[in-house]
Amino acid sequence: MIKKTEREAFPIKEHEADLCVVGGGLAGMCAAVSAARRGIRVVLMQDRPVLGGNASSEIRMWIRGANGRDVRETGLVEEIALENCYRNPYMNFSIWDSVLYEKVMEEKNLELLLNCSCLDAKMEGSRIVSVTGWQLTTQMYHRVNAGIFADCSGDSILAPLTGAAWRMGRESREEFGEDIAPEKADARTMGMSCLIQARQTGRPVRFIPPKWANHYTSEDFPYRMDLKDPEQWKEENFWWMELGGMQDTIRDTEELRDELLKIAYGVWDFIKNSGEVKAENWELEWMGFLPGKRESRRYEGAYILKQADVRSGGHFPDLIGYGGWTMDDHNPKGFQTREKPTTYHPAPSPYGIPYRCLYSVNIENLMFAGRNISTTHTANSSTRVMATCGVLGQAVGTAAALACRLGISPAQIWPAHVHTLQQELLEDGCYLPGYRRESGPVMEGVQIMCGGREVPVLQDGLERCLDGTDHAWEGSIGEELILTLPQPRRAERLRLVFDSDLNRDTWENQSWRVKRYPMKCNSFLDDEPVSVPGTILRAYEVWIDTGDGNWEKVCEETENYQQLRFLPLGCILKRIKFIPKAAWGGGKARVYAMELISD
Repeated sequence: MIKKTEREAFPIKEHEADLCVVGGGLAGMCAAVSAARRGIRVVLMQDRPVLGGNASSEIRMWIRGANGRDVRETGLVEEIALENCYRNPYMNFSIWDSVLYEKVMEEKNLELLLNCSCLDAKMEGSRIVSVTGWQLTTQMYHRVNAGIFADCSGDSILAPLTGAAWRMGRESREEFGEDIAPEKADARTMGMSCLIQARQTGRPVRFIPPKWANHYTSEDFPYRMDLKDPEQWKEENFWWMELGGMQDTIRDTEELRDELLKIAYGVWDFIKNSGEVKAENWELEWMGFLPGKRESRRYEGAYILKQADVRSGGHFPDLIGYGGWTMDDHNPKGFQTREKPTTYHPAPSPYGIPYRCLYSVNIENLMFAGRNISTTHTANSSTRVMATCGVLGQAVGTAAALACRLGISPAQIWPAHVHTLQQELLEDGCYLPGYRRESGPVMEGVQIMCGGREVPVLQDGLERCLDGTDHAWEGSIGEELILTLPQPRRAERLRLVFDSDLNRDTWENQSWRVKRYPMKCNSFLDDEPVSVPGTILRAYEVWIDTGDGNWEKVCEETENYQQLRFLPLGCILKRIKFIPKAAWGGGKARVYAMELISD
């Protein structure tokens, strides 16, 4: 038995890390995982009980990114998607939470602090020394001492705590020459939404709204629900139930949440009880009580991405990621306006995003990724979507690991080491428009053959279909690819890149929304499960010849479902043989890269 009466101070637990990431949305997760895999010590501080941010089970916004064919985001964003395809074919959000949780927990260099809200930072001049968070579940403070800090919190919590330069709201049209910006600068932003999800049943379901829910008629939904089609609503995720752009999307969140709940329950009441929508057999399965935010504080980095950069394609020498969503600028009045809830201003897909947008202009060891990167409001209306945020998170984590390895600040990567950063991102499966993977010295003079014919496409450094040209080798199941070195060399790893069907053409029975990313909003009785894309090699073997002419099997994979695989070797070899055994779709074997890495 414990019995105390004296007043106690809450304990403080100290953590030592090379990188501290604040915020566990898709950007923060990708930053933390990529840095940990690159060998540095990482602490990830997340203020919620689950990971994923706007994509988590608490908010349930589907992940979106670049528009168009052959531009799907790869690297960690695709790795997580394929994990979900394999583990979670019916797209259950509880299983999705576990996919994200596992992706973080399996990294030995990464420590996760859930339910821990960052509330203080210690500074020494223009450097952050530590950040402190309060963990609700343990009633304990956690202080993380680190060399580099990455703010992936969305709301940029480290900005007011450190004095980092930031901005919030809309720039004037004149400041950056943006013709879609307002004439005068203001504090207005895009708003936030509490989403709902519905489930189809085999019987009529009654809905009694809360007494405090709003009441709506058909006149309340211009540009939102097509009431000419009484079943059109079933494909909605109700993103247009939005408020907050006319207020402060940080300080007023609780008040706005209360109003959003009134709207959401009122919308469902209209769907169920107005008689104008066909929804007799549908029930409200889930109601989000945590608003999903689109915009708040944005950091000022060494470069501010603007409308002209997006429109011109973003051809930067320090390109480390890309976007491709339209400049999707939501009306700050949200649901309170009868005008269109958003305006889609055209943007090329893809367009490049520079490294200089990812580190602070005045705090020397502060980086950031997600919707809070260094952009104008207009550019942010495109870069804010989650697949883009995840790509930028991976760039931040990789850059932080590189800076730690070289003993330099994040800013010193540009320009001297940005090429190394780009090549490490390409090695880890990221796509950088206009750039190709450059193999190392171990691949000099290498020849890859199949059936007596050379296969140069496996060494061209391009790992998708580009401008109508497919850069994959395609052969029959069982055909052998043999890589031969001019003389025996030591190789640490074999890098393999398979075809993950970036356009998801093998998902013939899925809607385009699910093909964009394996998440859904409403559940239908006849929902088809998603599957591992049929083009991915499920089974294969790898053999090596150390130079004596004899083959030794070093890998027999029977259940692969990933696009990018690294096979540890750590030996001197003369030849390596790759034999595809089966694809998930039962068709041809397709491989984009077969590369030895010497590390």
